[in-house]
Amino acid sequence: MPSLLFVCLGNICRSPLAEGALRHAAQQHGLDLTLDSAGTGDWHVGQPPDPRAIAAARRNGVDISGLRARQVTVDDFTCFDHLIALDRQNLADLRRLAPAGATARLSLLNDHVPGSKGQGVADPYTGTDADFDQTWAEVTAATEGLLRVLS
Repeated sequence: MPSLLFVCLGNICRSPLAEGALRHAAQQHGLDLTLDSAGTGDWHVGQPPDPRAIAAARRNGVDISGLRARQVTVDDFTCFDHLIALDRQNLADLRRLAPAGATARLSLLNDHVPGSKGQGVADPYTGTDADFDQTWAEVTAATEGLLRVLS
């Protein structure tokens, strides 16, 4: 069973939205995946996603309210097949944090979207509900590309 960990900075906006979007899409396609999300920072450990992220997902029929933020661990680099960063800085941080013997493949989420390779998903944290809806649209587009790779 493929396993994916989505990674952003605080694990309360982009990465839980990506986890929720792929979990929803995988269920619709009958795929069995192990999914999680984490942050490179520890500011929000134990907290639920940002209320605006919860609302954006809910507007699209997905409930992410039960998720809780956590920080990336060294074990994640061998427990997951893929660590998928939401922007270039978090990808660079993952490369820096990767221990010797890491087996997880590192990529950007948008590397799985035709024409968007190397681009990050904008952080909606300081934005409005519309910014969270835009992030939802971006992560949803990326899940389609991931599903093609995983199925």
